[in-house]
Amino acid sequence: MKKIVFLSFWLVLAASLSTVAAQEINWLKIQDLEAAQKQAHRKVLIDIYTDWCGWCKRLDATTFKDPKIVDYLNKNYYCVKLNGEDKNTITYRGVEFKFVPTGRRGYHQLSSGFQKGRHSYPTLTILDENLDILQIFRGYKKAEDLLPILVFLSEEIYKEKEWDTFITEFKNSN
Repeated sequence: MKKIVFLSFWLVLAASLSTVAAQEINWLKIQDLEAAQKQAHRKVLIDIYTDWCGWCKRLDATTFKDPKIVDYLNKNYYCVKLNGEDKNTITYRGVEFKFVPTGRRGYHQLSSGFQKGRHSYPTLTILDENLDILQIFRGYKKAEDLLPILVFLSEEIYKEKEWDTFITEFKNSN
């Protein structure tokens, strides 16, 4: 009997751990964003990265694995990963965007537009429901720093409060 209880305990524990580990951000392709937006309007988080960027990899391994971030993004945002050096032509909002070879690497026109021409990796660009740029954040963000930003923008608190007031209240409530 003890063996059955012990085995049951480990099976339940393993199942719950695999559920937690399996929780991931629902990433969309940029080409699918307009169709998704027609189904339900949401803010959009675009993660602009490169394959060689160490901070981009750290963002993926830490911040984008944090359960609070994953849960909040999946419920409130459409999320898109966009390689800043993608060599493929991408059609977005009826316009073709291409890779521009320059220097040692080059850049993709679409990612450059989402970064307002300032190439920095990682860059997190937040779009509003009309797919217009709301805010751009350059550099690595820890989960505890990113979550209040996501809340502030998705819940449109910026229309009522200044950031300093909001962040003080947010930190005091958590």
